[in-house]
Amino acid sequence: MSHHQHHNEDAKSYDQYYYLVGLLAGLFTGAIIEKGIVWIIAGGIVGLLTAGLYIKTAVRNRYQ
Repeated sequence: MSHHQHHNEDAKSYDQYYYLVGLLAGLFTGAIIEKGIVWIIAGGIVGLLTAGLYIKTAVRNRYQ
């Protein structure tokens, strides 16, 4: 049981990197479409939401 818990702690320590990649990818995508600062911010928000969804589904299910 403790081995299983150790994997969850390792996965949590990498969550910040998934959010960072999602944020940067979203900001970059928003900047590419060249519609203004609002779309850059919207891209960042969508990137963060996508990273959260990825962590909740793919990353967490890997250790269960």
